[in-house]
Amino acid sequence: MENKILRVLPTEENKFKGHLHWGGQVYPCFLGEAGTLSVNQKKEGDGATPFGFFPIRSLYYRKDRLGLLTSRLPTHEFKKEDCWSDEIKDPYYNQFFSGTSKASHEKMWREDNLYDVVIPLGYNDQEIKPGAGSCIFFHIAKDGFSPTKGCVAIDRDAMLEILKKLTPGCFMRIYKSHLPHP
Repeated sequence: MENKILRVLPTEENKFKGHLHWGGQVYPCFLGEAGTLSVNQKKEGDGATPFGFFPIRSLYYRKDRLGLLTSRLPTHEFKKEDCWSDEIKDPYYNQFFSGTSKASHEKMWREDNLYDVVIPLGYNDQEIKPGAGSCIFFHIAKDGFSPTKGCVAIDRDAMLEILKKLTPGCFMRIYKSHLPHP
């Protein structure tokens, strides 16, 4: 099972920087601007990345920018009207939807490249608890490598390299600190 776990360890020096360990490689990554919090403390809009063990189930991407991606994960091509709800009172809270909504949501079709590849982490998505945090993704980092709003972000080339090896049954383990223990 070791080769199925992507390990994310925050750095000691900076709460929003980390290292992703997987497949014998170490990649710099970026976390939420507020650092990491336990899943019991995580709240909508707090800017923190939850620490814990999260399944990787599927992949969303921009075919217009990346062409046809080959992946062993179930794959979905983004359309311009695709969104992910982050509105606590929305019945679609922390769910993907396509269309328009007056409720607050993340637009998945972005002008920047952040969501050219999105892997939703299995956080607060089975028995959804409104207000416990939404839209926790593994995605491409901003140019200049700045903190996220709670996601894990990595360089585009590193993401494309990792995608070649991801399979159903992979997990991301996000640690509380730079030391490899919960």
